[in-house]
Amino acid sequence: MSQSWIADPNSAFLRRLGDEKSPPYETCPTVWELDNGDFVVVGTDLTAEYRSRLPEGVSIAEHERLVVIPRARLVSAKKDIPGV
Repeated sequence: MSQSWIADPNSAFLRRLGDEKSPPYETCPTVWELDNGDFVVVGTDLTAEYRSRLPEGVSIAEHERLVVIPRARLVSAKKDIPGV
């Protein structure tokens, strides 16, 4: 049995990905790279709204949240994501 991935709460923010200011979203949502190579997404928590509508085989653990960010924000971050 494979072990689940566990987020490291001690990792520090390394750099913000994408445009610093992607109108009309000046402060949030955003994507950050952590110093351990993982990523942080700041967005709107819609876990409760989507939980009952998840596709078959998809689940959200109690310690997880489904976060929505605008397409433009993720697209602007793409150029900064290593290996993409």
